[in-house]
Amino acid sequence: MADEVWEDVTTALSTILTTAEKSGNLKKELKNTISETVSTLRKLIVKLKDISDNKSKAITELQTTVTKMKAQYEDGSEKYNKGHAAPSLIPRQEPAGSSAQETAPPGDKKAKLYSTVLLNKPHQQCFKITVKSKDNHSVEAIKGILKSKINPTDIKVGINSFKALTDGRVLITTSSKEEAETLETDIKTKCGEKLEANFHRRRNPRLIILNIPEDITTENVEGTLITQNPDLNLKTGDINAKFSFVTKKHARNLVIEVTAQTRKLLLQKKVKLGWLICNVEDYLVVNRCFKCSKFNHRFQNCHGEETCPLCAGRHKLKDCTANPADYKCTNCATYNMHNKNTRICDKHSSLDRNCPSLQAVLERYRQNTEY
Repeated sequence: MADEVWEDVTTALSTILTTAEKSGNLKKELKNTISETVSTLRKLIVKLKDISDNKSKAITELQTTVTKMKAQYEDGSEKYNKGHAAPSLIPRQEPAGSSAQETAPPGDKKAKLYSTVLLNKPHQQCFKITVKSKDNHSVEAIKGILKSKINPTDIKVGINSFKALTDGRVLITTSSKEEAETLETDIKTKCGEKLEANFHRRRNPRLIILNIPEDITTENVEGTLITQNPDLNLKTGDINAKFSFVTKKHARNLVIEVTAQTRKLLLQKKVKLGWLICNVEDYLVVNRCFKCSKFNHRFQNCHGEETCPLCAGRHKLKDCTANPADYKCTNCATYNMHNKNTRICDKHSSLDRNCPSLQAVLERYRQNTEY
């Protein structure tokens, strides 16, 4: 086809040149101009033909290469399929309420839930001590005092980290509670005039007593538990009543703070309160901001944007018109926004108790509680 076009163009140019030479009405200068122009066009056409031929050749070679690669791929795929079991054609179904994001890190053959990665991540337990100055010393000055007065080798304490905090304190971490307590005591003894050391002890567990009688309050619950449950061997001071509240079903519950040993005793069986026998369960609640719907801070300390807890839109909960099918968890989306291999499931809201991000945060709370 291309060769026929070139021949037609060449024939047309020859016709123009012949006609100009036979014409007796044209001047000699005009005939020369036509002749030179036709000659130039013929040279350009030859160059274009060469370019076209080269491109056609390159395309042909590329097609040949693609055909060979396709054949090699099909051959390799056939060999692979023979050596491996065929995957199941039945689609995997998620359990109800377990909507979550999936992450597929490079090199992994199977996507993993973000919460699964976080929960399975080994928790490196450490014990912290913060040291601050009583006389407004700088962080470097605090470090200098500690290094000059405290010798970790002499007190047999291993230091995991020794760094400055932005608020002017110094953070020291150890691997065991005993080492942290020993270091705290040594700092108070040798540096007590200039420095103040604070060992960060793990929080005491909280329990909730369900369906308590009307006459049970935060003031008399400890005495009632001790009197009516002598088999538990509870003592005064073992229970610190925090608050009580009434549920939507008009049941009264009471939250108490106890030691790890007292928790084990109370969870062994039901407790007697007045004329009722009440269940006792662990009480673990995550602080959630009513403004941005994020964890671990309250509305008064929020610096984020207004975010709907149902659809993650920039509006308040009362103004949300989204259908349940359009719910989206802002925490799951935020935790995975920098992962290019993440598929975000928009099947649950940030208020969902089965939210994987919430479960991951709760697990971290458990790890910081003295059970």
